[in-house]
Amino acid sequence: MTSTMPAATVEPVAQTPMGARATLEDALLAVVQISPVVRQVLASASVRIPSIEPLVCFAGAKATGQDAAYWVQPATGRSFVGVGTAASIDLAGPDRFPAAASAWAGLLATTVSVGPAAGRPGAGPVLLGGAGFSDEASTDPCWAGFEHGRLDVPAILITTTAGETILTANVLVDMTTDGPTTVGSRLELIDRVLGGWSTHSAAGHDGPLPPLRELGGRPDRGDWSSSVARSSGAVGRGRIDKVVLARRVDMQASMPIDTIAVLRRLGAPAADAATAPVTVFAFTRGSRTFLGASPERLVEARGDAFRTIALAGTTGRDADPFTDARLAEALLTSEKDREEHVVVVEMLRETLAPLATTLDIDRVPHIVRLPTLQHLASDVSGVLRDDRGILDLVDRLHPTPAVGGWPRDAALELLDEQEHLDRGWYAGPVGWLDARGDGEFVVAIRSGVIEGDQASLFVGCGIVGDSEPDREWDESGMKLQSLVSALGRLEP
Repeated sequence: MTSTMPAATVEPVAQTPMGARATLEDALLAVVQISPVVRQVLASASVRIPSIEPLVCFAGAKATGQDAAYWVQPATGRSFVGVGTAASIDLAGPDRFPAAASAWAGLLATTVSVGPAAGRPGAGPVLLGGAGFSDEASTDPCWAGFEHGRLDVPAILITTTAGETILTANVLVDMTTDGPTTVGSRLELIDRVLGGWSTHSAAGHDGPLPPLRELGGRPDRGDWSSSVARSSGAVGRGRIDKVVLARRVDMQASMPIDTIAVLRRLGAPAADAATAPVTVFAFTRGSRTFLGASPERLVEARGDAFRTIALAGTTGRDADPFTDARLAEALLTSEKDREEHVVVVEMLRETLAPLATTLDIDRVPHIVRLPTLQHLASDVSGVLRDDRGILDLVDRLHPTPAVGGWPRDAALELLDEQEHLDRGWYAGPVGWLDARGDGEFVVAIRSGVIEGDQASLFVGCGIVGDSEPDREWDESGMKLQSLVSALGRLEP
């Protein structure tokens, strides 16, 4: 029963975000006049508003005490900020992504999109969220609130696409009991969030970096060296082609960590057009925030066209252009890094071919430059078969060899033996999916969980036959650098 009420010929921009409230209320109240034959309807009302900085939106969202979501690509100008929950789809169990696709189709079948901006890119119901690395629930207290994956239709969604900002209110309406009074009362959250924007400024969160001290990690360096040695031995004996070992580093700041300031610092270098696009994300559950800045797209879909990237093989950056170029050249010619990269490319070819009518993969890798790192990368694009969607791609691609290993089953079995770490949402897919089937998911690397003055950071390294424990330890430290520097100033 998916439907969209006709949008106005002229779509005026509300004078203020608060001025959009009355328009949204009128649009949502119109839903109860439609009298559908189903009991529950997801009512989605959208209006255009003036541009608002996503971090200001997220600061206001966090202030409500509701679960909030933040997904921003500074280099492209695309952003999603969600607050509260109108509807949820849990991601748990081995069939979590196909089940989510089915649940989303069922929800869209009873959705009515209204408002003067209905039908615009970024308008209407959108799922925002993520999934754990494993399909099993996390049990480590670090991940309390993030035990399972979850995709939410936010009660309020602020989307910026191609320079246009749209505010959408979503309400799950029981058509047998809800009336205008009930629907109107559910807009209270809009009042709280929109009103809060005037008192929250992301700029006010900039200040001196707080001192940080390292509390420890899992595994320690000795256990890490043993795991790397055993894993590289498994590759050398032909048991696997590659495995990715992760480690966790716990930090404590001298004061409660300001997540808004952290996101601003992560987003500043990500906006540099000279580097590869980076997605900055954050999801709150109670007092905890899972956040990060990922350079790795899992998959993006627009209609039946999709693209992804093979990203494996790492070196550092240098302020001197000549030295920086030498590092890149060494990476391009490194036998160890090329071997690690080829594993990812071949996995993508093997995995995506059954889902696609066409598939194009770079014949040789190129260098992707980030503020502190350089990676080997190969672009992959294709066209989906008619019966497939982005969640089918997520299901087939996750976990990629870049975060798990290859062959997948053998690598995951080895991780169970060697890693002894609850990854939670680290290295899982996080992203968005709209009613048209468009969407994008990134791999949640360069990430961590913040609660109060403490943070647990996660990082991984690809292990192949000639991996050296000390080199992999140093590489993991390089990968952590951008996140640690966004949190504070690490004390010796």
